[in-house]
Amino acid sequence: MVIIENNFIKAQINPLGAEVVSLFLKEFQLEYMWSGDPAFWGKHSPVLFPIVGTLKDNKYEYNGDTYEMGRHGFARDRYFEVEEKKNDSVSFLLKSDDESRLIYPFEFEFRVQYQLRKAQLNVTYEVTNTGKAEMLFSVGGHPAFALPLSEDTSYEDYYLEFEKAETAGRWPISTEGLIETQPITLLENSQQLPISKELFQKDALVFKGLNSTEVAIRSDKTDHGLWFDFADFPYLGIWAAKNANFICIEPWCGIADPVDSNQQLKDKEGINKLPSGELFSRTWVVELF
Repeated sequence: MVIIENNFIKAQINPLGAEVVSLFLKEFQLEYMWSGDPAFWGKHSPVLFPIVGTLKDNKYEYNGDTYEMGRHGFARDRYFEVEEKKNDSVSFLLKSDDESRLIYPFEFEFRVQYQLRKAQLNVTYEVTNTGKAEMLFSVGGHPAFALPLSEDTSYEDYYLEFEKAETAGRWPISTEGLIETQPITLLENSQQLPISKELFQKDALVFKGLNSTEVAIRSDKTDHGLWFDFADFPYLGIWAAKNANFICIEPWCGIADPVDSNQQLKDKEGINKLPSGELFSRTWVVELF
């Protein structure tokens, strides 16, 4: 386990998947990350690459060939090299290899960088196309934050507060994990969305094109919560396993296949296209309070 810390936060990151497993606010002795209880969901903060969400039939086509890949890609199940480590930051590196080429025919370097700044964790995804062909990919985060944060509050005491008033629908997810063709009304000129276990009985809330680039988790019964900046990411997922005491805020550059997908990687919604030799970089930020 790799540990970084400053006077405010101590973070623990597992090189398997470059996954944050603990985010501890020192002043209040509060753990903000989900415990990873396998009875509900055995992960903490998986990194999603080179796809986000589910492919139709778990397959895609590229240059006439068909490849199979599971939900959210393979990076979360691979060991990353610790490329550079300081007291308050660390950079993890995953490179294309013979194993990755079997299911993803691109040459790449994928870095996940963690930097602490006071009570903030800054997370940067860097993708470098080291091949000769244009690279097609998606990338995203899946951090699960523990709720309730204090013993004198309950899960339902918290709410999401968006930066701006939103009129937005959730894009339903089919039983196969694909995005349906029409959204369902959820927010009507509102900044707040109450958090409840019932909210996630039909999988994640998936948003496209929000006006907000920030969202917070707050409660009227405690001063503790968090602020989350996803300005670099065009899609946002909000999710929790059924009846589990956590909530995921998921910034995505990419999205699951729609139910009517033609399975062509080049046509996939949200796919990023990176020319040979170029670098793609996106950052999300969470601040604890």
